[in-house]
Amino acid sequence: MIKHDLLLRAVIPAPVLAAGAFAGGFSLLAWATGVVYGLALVLLTEWGLRRSGRAAFGPADWITFARAVLVGCAAALIAEGGFSLGWLVGLVGVALLLDGLDGQVARRTGTASEFGARFDMEVDAFLILLLCIQVSRTLGLWVLAIGLMRYVFVAASWTMPWLTAPLYPSMARKTVAAVQGVVLVVAVSGLLPVSLTFAAVALALASLTWSFGRDVGWLARHRVAPARIITLTSLRRPLGYGHNQAA
Repeated sequence: MIKHDLLLRAVIPAPVLAAGAFAGGFSLLAWATGVVYGLALVLLTEWGLRRSGRAAFGPADWITFARAVLVGCAAALIAEGGFSLGWLVGLVGVALLLDGLDGQVARRTGTASEFGARFDMEVDAFLILLLCIQVSRTLGLWVLAIGLMRYVFVAASWTMPWLTAPLYPSMARKTVAAVQGVVLVVAVSGLLPVSLTFAAVALALASLTWSFGRDVGWLARHRVAPARIITLTSLRRPLGYGHNQAA
């Protein structure tokens, strides 16, 4: 069963990522992006499973894996640059529609896990970064701040472990996270005039900055020792929206 699971994870991405490279124009860059992404996806999921003490994917993890493969196709398209926006918007739209389904399946099947939550979060974060890269080509490099903010937060937590403590539940945090994806997809689609797109993305960045700032401030006021953080994290699933916590 374990070997079968690994084989599926190794084989499934290949034809889908190849389709993404084909849509990207058969360019060397599109193919290279698909190959590197596919290998990284298989290796990192295997490492994550082993680190969490699990042997195979659960039903919800396969949904997240499917989303991750779609994100890989989007990466191949964005790496190439010369593609139909319809392809990208379609791929990203399906990936976003599936977001949340994996969590529901995990809860209903009793298979929720720290690995699944982290996997889902990383797929979301990378998708947002990819969209930011695409939007930055028309609006400027400042858009990358949206996609990089979570990674900066994680890097900061390496020297300030109290940033990894579980956060309090917040509907505002979830709303801000959802807004980022919607606004960036609209920006990629080119449906709105550039001025309105600029304003929408700027507002999305402002709301994300506020949300991160609020949470960092709360964590700073309620600093927890590293040993205590491990205990708290093991007692409950982290509640966050896209930095070091799972949505």
